[in-house]
Amino acid sequence: MAALPLWRSAAPPTMKIKLKLFAMLASRLPPGSEDHTMELEVPEGTTPRQVVERLNIPRALATLALVDGVHLTAGEIEAHPLHEGETLAIFPPIAGG
Repeated sequence: MAALPLWRSAAPPTMKIKLKLFAMLASRLPPGSEDHTMELEVPEGTTPRQVVERLNIPRALATLALVDGVHLTAGEIEAHPLHEGETLAIFPPIAGG
């Protein structure tokens, strides 16, 4: 008789973050979202870029990101791991004169 494993493969642990989308990106929030915000459950260690990809936001439209009010560089958008309870804010490119 084959031995059974002591544990089963489980889904990776998840965490909840707040996501804020501004300007034209706000249309991607679910109906009823208030203050440009939604709660999102993601796997632990998810990066801002992975959140953007999950929401099918074109890369060129998600160039400005802040985590808990702190600006992320382009490299940090790609690699910064998010943590439970953090707020990720994403803005489209800003132009003006």
